[in-house]
Amino acid sequence: MAMAAVGIGGALGFLPPRRRAVSWSVGAGAGARRPALVVVRASYEAGVGVMATKVGMMTYFDPATGKPVPVTIVGFREGGNVVTQVKTAATDGYDAVQVGYHGVREDKLTRPELGHLGKAGAPPLRHLQEFRLQSVDAFNPGQSLDCAELFKEGDLVDISGNSIGKGFQGGIKRHNFKRGLMTHGSKSHRALGSIGAGTTPGRVYKGKKMPGRMGGTKTKIRKLKVVKIDNDLRVLMIKGAVPGKPGNLLRITPAKIVGKNIPKN
Repeated sequence: MAMAAVGIGGALGFLPPRRRAVSWSVGAGAGARRPALVVVRASYEAGVGVMATKVGMMTYFDPATGKPVPVTIVGFREGGNVVTQVKTAATDGYDAVQVGYHGVREDKLTRPELGHLGKAGAPPLRHLQEFRLQSVDAFNPGQSLDCAELFKEGDLVDISGNSIGKGFQGGIKRHNFKRGLMTHGSKSHRALGSIGAGTTPGRVYKGKKMPGRMGGTKTKIRKLKVVKIDNDLRVLMIKGAVPGKPGNLLRITPAKIVGKNIPKN
């Protein structure tokens, strides 16, 4: 297979499936049982990422054109991003880098958590997340990750986080349904209406769009542009909106682009 370009996390190439899960199926004759192989493919990141905190939004004026650009300010709490564990295929069955973020006091963590961080020589950190990579040779436990070294202005990134919870909402707000007539004698304004036929199928299909709890779920926004990196303030300016409210934890990774850092096949 052809190899892809080199990304931040190492050489990104196509590898054979890591795991094979075996399930048994009963044959037609004499109750014979034969194994059915189910291939499980892993999802790799385009490169190691970092965790950050959403600060808020503002308008940034492009120095070259003078046009206003809506940007989200993303900052980094005390402690930064530190590599807390390096997982390899020999020890854990796959290659990944575990990163810790947001320094806290020792009494905020349990003894097992402090022991795990102590093995890497890392300070007490509140959040731990894992980035699965093709190669982890360039990382060591206790290594600090600097966003200015991982990203540069103009890069595209994927950002994920928990969206703002909006509670129980109706169909109009949750699914952008149209309302009924407000005049001409209509008695149905914001009601959901029919949710299915009676005799056939005689039930409501699974996944039917209906009122329910909205927001408060993990959301990823892909291919957002890094407009500016301020090393003095230790913040990133990212074009557009990102999930969550100010103070929300974000996961920032290099954007997956097929043919550039992800193999076409």
